[in-house]
Amino acid sequence: MSKLKVLIVDDEWNMRNLLRIYLMKEGFEIKEASTGKEALALVHVHLFDVIILDVMLPDMDGWQICRQIRERVNTPILFLSARTETRDKIKGLDIGADDYLTKPFDSEELLARLFSLIRRSVMNQTTPVQPARGLSFPDLIIIPEAREVRICDHPIEFTQKEFDLLATLAQNIQRAFTREELVERLWGYDFEGEARVVDTHIKNIREKMHISGLKYNPIQTVWGVGYKFNVCGDTHEK
Repeated sequence: MSKLKVLIVDDEWNMRNLLRIYLMKEGFEIKEASTGKEALALVHVHLFDVIILDVMLPDMDGWQICRQIRERVNTPILFLSARTETRDKIKGLDIGADDYLTKPFDSEELLARLFSLIRRSVMNQTTPVQPARGLSFPDLIIIPEAREVRICDHPIEFTQKEFDLLATLAQNIQRAFTREELVERLWGYDFEGEARVVDTHIKNIREKMHISGLKYNPIQTVWGVGYKFNVCGDTHEK
């Protein structure tokens, strides 16, 4: 059985060495980068099972690196940072990261989170391939299997979490979700951030759809509960 491959991106040698010790004991194959350019170069030539990414790096910040990685691959990304502000956690998740853990950290928790991310990624990759079927609404088509959104017949780009959130609501049009339920579905039960991270994603989805020419708001706020999909007209599978 091949080893799980992890990329560690941190400019502090002591931190990379500590992570290397923890992860090698668990059988991981390790690659390291101390700068953003090194990290992006490695992502270009290697396939990783998970990426551990610091926020503060000498040439570019972790936010920029995360965005550029997401343009290429959907490898799970865990931010490991000394920045503990809730807004930093929300920003990291908003731009495409899958989890956020603050330093100092417990090694067992880090490993648990990494394996959780890898399991979810493997499950997504091994789902049986079926013909792509879309949910069709007025001027809006969502194709969950292809992770594609089209507005007025034009493809619209969404981050991983934005798409997951939109698809979850669109596939459950009779249900209103609380923020906590959406967090559990999209980030997992071990997510330690604020449930308000959902609000940030909803705002981004609405703005992108408005700019793209959609004439109605597809996500309805259910006061005192959370959110539900706003069905404008009849829906059918296409």
